[in-house]
Amino acid sequence: MIHYKSAEEIELVRESAQIVSKTLGLVAKEIKPGVTPFYLDKLAEEFIRDHGAEPGFLGLYGCPSTLLTSVNEAVVHGIPTNKPLQEGDIISVDCGAKKNGYYGDHAYTFQIGEVRFEVKQLLKVTLECLYIGIEATNTSNRLGDVGYAIQQHAESHGYGVVRELVGHGLGKAMHESPDVPNYGKRGKGQRIKNGLVIAIEPMINLGTRRVKQLSDGWTIVTADRLPSAHFEHNVAVVNGKAEILSTFDFVEEVTTQRLAV
Repeated sequence: MIHYKSAEEIELVRESAQIVSKTLGLVAKEIKPGVTPFYLDKLAEEFIRDHGAEPGFLGLYGCPSTLLTSVNEAVVHGIPTNKPLQEGDIISVDCGAKKNGYYGDHAYTFQIGEVRFEVKQLLKVTLECLYIGIEATNTSNRLGDVGYAIQQHAESHGYGVVRELVGHGLGKAMHESPDVPNYGKRGKGQRIKNGLVIAIEPMINLGTRRVKQLSDGWTIVTADRLPSAHFEHNVAVVNGKAEILSTFDFVEEVTTQRLAV
């Protein structure tokens, strides 16, 4: 059962999503070789609480952390550790926040120092997949069209599209109907309507699309242990097209400043 959101509800999701956006911006300032995901996690929890919200992941399904930090071959759901990040790593930082009863949830994959060209390309294409999926989220389409658009772009570059993990509806629960796969067939699936609020989150692998879960019960890694990238935005369908409720502006402001130094 899909709960289509009113304009007021969409604004509440936006408020929570923007807190997540600012948290990712804080992470962007701190992330570098030698920093531990555990340190970033504690910073994020304090920041979210200081903004009158609750960490969206902490305690959800037994999650022990505010952030999910997935390094290199980890696709998603990595638990923060005290292992320092190294030059050449990539790390998906996924974050949630809940304020006024509504959730925000989005993610960004960071480069740690200089990374290999083929990994940079993976991040570039995965980010493109996100915006291609958002563009396809309109009332002329069905959810299958969104997945199809993402899948075609990723696979045209020879990448694997994860099947076991998908985007989702978002609102008073972190995970609502409908599922939003990153693969699909044109003209199939739920019709997209105004008031739909979803998290679109391509998870794209450099090699095989196949994944497995580690013994910690959380971390999902690529079966061939090649790198994976993950970007996520929250969007609402308003006046027939997708409106992005989250933003990467806070992250990009930091990365642009670093390049200018």
